[in-house]
Amino acid sequence: MSAVPTLVLASGSRTRAAMLEQAGLTAILDKPLVDEEEVKEAGRVEGVSADIVAEALAELKAQRITRRHPGALVIGADQMLECEGRWFDKPAGRDAARDQLLALRGRTHRLVSCAVVVRDGERIWHKTDSARLTMRNFSEAFLDAYLERAGEGVLHSVGAYQLEGLGAQLFHRVEGDFFTILGLPLLPLLGFLRVHGVGKE
Repeated sequence: MSAVPTLVLASGSRTRAAMLEQAGLTAILDKPLVDEEEVKEAGRVEGVSADIVAEALAELKAQRITRRHPGALVIGADQMLECEGRWFDKPAGRDAARDQLLALRGRTHRLVSCAVVVRDGERIWHKTDSARLTMRNFSEAFLDAYLERAGEGVLHSVGAYQLEGLGAQLFHRVEGDFFTILGLPLLPLLGFLRVHGVGKE
C-alpha cells in the first residue's frame, strides 16, 4: 500500500487552515512570499477576469513553496472580490473596511475562489468557483456598531466581513457554495484528495 502523501497549504489564512482541519485533514502550513498586488495590477492592465487572476495567484503561491516539500500535495488558494467591475482587497485598517463596506452596501458582488494543487512543480488539479452576495442597505450607524463588535476580524477577509459570524447581518441574499464564500472550493478539493489517498476512509 502506497504511503499517504504529505499535504501542504501554501497560505497564511487561518480560515482555510481551519476548513481543512475541520474536514479531518492535517496540513503543513507554509505561507509563500507573493506580491499579489503586482499580479492584480498586471491583470487589470491586460483586462483579464477576476477568475483568471485568482487562478494565477493560487498557482503562484503553490509553486513558490513546492520545492520545499518534495512529493507533497501543495494547495495554493486565492479569492477575489469583484463588484461592478472593481476589485476589492483585504482592508488595511478599520477606516478602509468602513469605506469598502459602504461601497458594497446595497449592491451585489461576486466572490471568486480558486484552489490549485501542485506536486513537485507540476500543476495536477485546479478548481474555480464563484458566489454572488447582495448586501442590504444598512445604515451607517449599524455599520459602525458592526465594525466595533467585529473588531480585527474584518481585516482578515477580502470583503471585510465573515459570513460565518456577525457578517451575516450585512446581507440580504447569498447565492453560492458556503465554502467558496469562505475562500476555498472545499468539496471538489476533498474529492480530488481522496483519489490521492488523503482523507480516504
